[in-house]
Amino acid sequence: MKCPFCSEIDNKVIDSRLSKDGNVIRRRRECIVCTRRFTTYEHIEEVPIMIIKKDGRREVFNREKVAAGIKRACEKLDISMNIIEEFLDDLERDLKETGEKEIPSHDIGEKVMGKLHNLNDIAYVRFASVYREFKDVNDFVSELRSLLSSHKT
Repeated sequence: MKCPFCSEIDNKVIDSRLSKDGNVIRRRRECIVCTRRFTTYEHIEEVPIMIIKKDGRREVFNREKVAAGIKRACEKLDISMNIIEEFLDDLERDLKETGEKEIPSHDIGEKVMGKLHNLNDIAYVRFASVYREFKDVNDFVSELRSLLSSHKT
């Protein structure tokens, strides 16, 4: 780390402290040459997850966009905002844990549907109808049959 006063590179760390949230380390340093002290902050560089859309475009993962779809699917159901937030936290963690920098939107949609399937059948079917772009009642009925047959097994 270069000294902001004399531009010398040699310095020593005098004190290190973790921030309250645990995401940043504050370090007090002393320049070996001019003996002046300065503070640096160290944090993890987060690389944003890029989503590959159906048409090939790429955009940064937007939690709020996914949240809007999930909230719409869960509307008027007995599903608390805390559960939805946990759902979103789990999804985001799952995406980051893949280690991939680019993820197809299809994979995210399937993950959401899988989680909704375990959470609430109505929310699942609502989300599926939009995500899978049901064209008519037959698509809807086909999805319901698939859902019902999965409950029998």
